Parts: sequence; C-alpha cells; structure tokens
Amino acid sequence: TGSLMHNAVIRVMPNTPARIGEGISVWVNSAGATPEHLEIARETLKCLGTDVYVEEESYLDMATALSGTGPAYVFLFMEALIDAGVHMGFPRWIAEELVVSTLRGSVLYYQANHEHPAAMRNQVVSPGGTTAEALYYLEKAGFRTAISRAVWAAYQRSKELGAEMN
Repeated sequence: TGSLMHNAVIRVMPNTPARIGEGISVWVNSAGATPEHLEIARETLKCLGTDVYVEEESYLDMATALSGTGPAYVFLFMEALIDAGVHMGFPRWIAEELVVSTLRGSVLYYQANHEHPAAMRNQVVSPGGTTAEALYYLEKAGFRTAISRAVWAAYQRSKELGAEMN
C-alpha cells in the first residue's frame, strides 16, 4: 500500500481470456480492505471469468508466470501445431480448425472427467503407436523441462519487476 497512500488495496492478476469473460484472476487484499471491498472485488472479477482468492501476496508472482503468461504458452503451442499441420500438407484453415477443436475438446474432456492429466494422456497412447512415438520424441526434446523452465523464468522476472517497483 506504500505508494498508493491508501490502506485498502486489492491486487489482481488477470489473464487475457478475461477480455471475453473466460479468464482467471488471482487476487489478494491488503489488511485494510473491508468485507464490502472483498465482495465488490469478487463480483467485479466474476465478470472476467473465474477468480481465485489467495491470502499470500507472493502468489501473485506465481499466477503471473502460470496463468497470466499462460495464454502466450498456449498460443505458441497452437501455432506450432498449426504450422506442423501445414507442413504435412493441410491447408492452414483446416490445420487451424483441427488444432482449435482438439484443444477445446481436450479441455472440456478434462473438465468432465477431472482425472490426472497423465491418466488421460495414457488413454490416447497405444503401445508402439503414433502417439507413443510422438510423446517419446517430445520427452527426448525436453518438452516438459522447457515448459517448466519458461514458467520459472517468468516467475523470477515477475519478482524482479515487483522489487523494482518498491
């Protein structure tokens, strides 16, 4: 609350899907915020999509790295898949439709079943099949490590930027 000169502060980390009411916003309040302030914040954030209230301000830097930056990771993944489809010979519009529908359907399927992602992934993998081959290549290429390191780098940068503001 230092530079704001106000004791009731709500800090929020939304993401870009909030522009269409499908975002997620992580938020925290200062000690000076009243229950009425919290209710106003929650009602406002519901207009942007889902909200997650946290009690530790440090979670905002984590949310910045995971969900705030997350759409960029998804868009890069989409772009790579679409480009791979075009490389194989699909017209771009077909590749885009296949990728977008696959992502949308996969998320909805996860939400409907809510099993661990590894269990759901294993439903798609046949021994010695195309998916097993593709996943083997992604593992060898360090896919998980690259994602983890990217999120960690964004988290560290968020903390640095916050420190520069103080």
